[in-house]
Amino acid sequence: MLLAHPVILRNLVERHHALRVLEAERGGPEARRELAEVSSLLCVATGTSDVDAALIAAVHGLPGARVADDSLLSEGRDVSGLRG
Repeated sequence: MLLAHPVILRNLVERHHALRVLEAERGGPEARRELAEVSSLLCVATGTSDVDAALIAAVHGLPGARVADDSLLSEGRDVSGLRG
């Protein structure tokens, strides 16, 4: 199966999240239409038929994503703000 380029996946995930917030705040027909369109694109790009599965597949398909997704943590990087 062909997968979308990671940049495309990242953009779709970001657009989906932004549209969910916009739709929740204003709920207009245009926001709902665009959210449906982006959801459909995510499903096609990930080979899924459910937007929740598509989001999971897209996020895990991005570089740096891991099963436990500790991708924000890296060896030697102090995330607590304290040096040890």
